[in-house]
Order: sequence, then structure tokens, then C-alpha cells
Amino acid sequence: MPFLENPVSGKRKGYIEVIAGSMFSGKTEELIRRLKRAKYAKQRVEIFKPIIDTRYSEEEVVSHDANSIHSTPVSSSGNILMLAQNVDVVGIDEAQFFDMNLPNVCNQLADMGIRVIVAGLDMDFRGKPFGPMPHLMAIAEYVTKVHAICVHCGDLAQYSHRKTDADKLVLLGETDVYEPLCRLCYNKVTQENDK
Repeated sequence: MPFLENPVSGKRKGYIEVIAGSMFSGKTEELIRRLKRAKYAKQRVEIFKPIIDTRYSEEEVVSHDANSIHSTPVSSSGNILMLAQNVDVVGIDEAQFFDMNLPNVCNQLADMGIRVIVAGLDMDFRGKPFGPMPHLMAIAEYVTKVHAICVHCGDLAQYSHRKTDADKLVLLGETDVYEPLCRLCYNKVTQENDK
């Protein structure tokens, strides 16, 4: 999506793009692809991720396919505003782990003429809207919903099923802890677990 210019003021218009879906759906892969294209176009890019996400790297956003791009880990969304100076594009990965002020931060960045690209889980392991993601999807100009493939039946998957009994909301993990499931398989598995 190109930078748009306001025909009246001549200023660059910022906007928000959200990439949402389940685990293993390619959210981070798509985020990295968009950010690398922006860098190739010689745009100034800053990438942020929550400080708690250290699964693959402390200072890189890394996809499950091992593609990566340098990022700055931050402890709160407010830090993004302080660190995103003189940039054209801001990328934010794992948005669901940020505080509820993230939509406000993204709005402020977009109002400053910055293209903001956010990726995150739209639902938690219980199938409930996750953190600031619903609000971000509501205020974004562009929303891309990506899907994984259900590991039980091969249909499109939109649920991140947790395979362990851990009940805390945030539990970092990979295929050892989570699997993507379609609605039918997710409902079947969760009903069996509730017995």
C-alpha cells in the first residue's frame, strides 16, 4: 500500500494496517515481507516487539519459517512513540501482548503521517478476542486476516489450540504447546477436554 498524499495539505497521510490470525498462519512472515519491501524502497523503518517475546531472538522478529528482521524490544506501547522518530514505517509484532494503549499509540503514529503495520493473534487459546487486537482491527484502514491449516482435518484454521493444561493467558510456545485448528475441530477438542 503506497504512501498517500493529502491533495489539500500536501502532507503524507499515515494509516494503520493489521495482519491478524491464529498461530502458524503466517502473520509475522507477512509483516516481515511488507517491512522488507519498505526498506527496499528506501523508506525509514522501525520495528518493535514486546520485550517478553524471546522465543527465537531477543532483538529480532523471527517467523516460524526462520525469516527475520531486526527489531527493538519494548516493555510498553508508550515506548514505541518515544522511539519511532523520523521514520516512514513502523512495524509492530505480537501486538496481542501489548497493553491496551497500543491502539492510541498507533493512531498517534498514523496521525503523524506514518504507515503503521501491526501483526498479532486475534484470539487467545480460549477463542476469545486477544488484548488490543479487536480495537486495532476496528480502527485500521486495512485488515488482512490470515489462516493456518487445521492439523486435524486440513481445512482453514483460525484457532490456536493449547495442547497443555496451563491456564494462564500468556504462555509462549511453538508446536509443542499449540496447534492450529478449524472451528469444527476446535469445538470437538475443547468439548472433549471439558468432560
